[in-house]
Amino acid sequence: MSGYNVFARYYDELTANIDYKKRAEYFHEIIKKFKTTENNILLDLACGTGSISEEMAHLGYDVIGVDNSQEMLNIALDKKFDSQLNIQYLCQDMRNIDMFGTVDVTICALDSINHLANIDDVRKVFQKVSLFSEYNGLFIFDVNTVYKHRKILADNTFTYETDNLYCIWENSLNPDNDEVKMNLEFFEREENGLYSRSSDSFSEKAYSEETIEKLLAENNFEVIAKYGDDTFSPPSENSQRIIYTARCTLMKEGI
Repeated sequence: MSGYNVFARYYDELTANIDYKKRAEYFHEIIKKFKTTENNILLDLACGTGSISEEMAHLGYDVIGVDNSQEMLNIALDKKFDSQLNIQYLCQDMRNIDMFGTVDVTICALDSINHLANIDDVRKVFQKVSLFSEYNGLFIFDVNTVYKHRKILADNTFTYETDNLYCIWENSLNPDNDEVKMNLEFFEREENGLYSRSSDSFSEKAYSEETIEKLLAENNFEVIAKYGDDTFSPPSENSQRIIYTARCTLMKEGI
């Protein structure tokens, strides 16, 4: 998993098109539909720069944000300083999270599961989320689909341009395992009008629905809803994103 050392500096600018408030409200609707636990502790797994953590806190959740990139968390902490929201941030690898107790809801947004390199890594994450979930706690996460990797991301190149930043995003698909390697070149305008260049790279792996659901079942999760493309409708064969809602069936006396 990448530390996003360079990408962290540009992440918010490149994702400015994402309506984080709307996305948080979408998760909130799912939670209201299925939540049965008493408390309101929410774990935002792979929270990045804290945009969704902030919105979930505004909705009344007691938020714990976890990410393994200190660079991302530094930006999240700046946002927390400005908003004065009571969010706790932890720098941890999501394969090895270690909470002080259990949580009622875990969310993992924006295809963070796809950034796990193999099935064993996905299994480790599901094991840890199960361990630190309340009995009947919810685990809500989205994944990019095999269809998106093969047909949308594939071997394509994308460009992003803002007032002060130009980014070239080049993909390379391995059709044998549906892994897309991504190389990003950043050109940032300096005060003198010249551009500085930096780069970062990472990869995403697409996992089949059967694989995801098998790993959830192995780790004491029952899938209670599955939606396509940020809707409340079932996914189709052309869905680019699937949102899973699972309930933890593991009873525990304490951590």
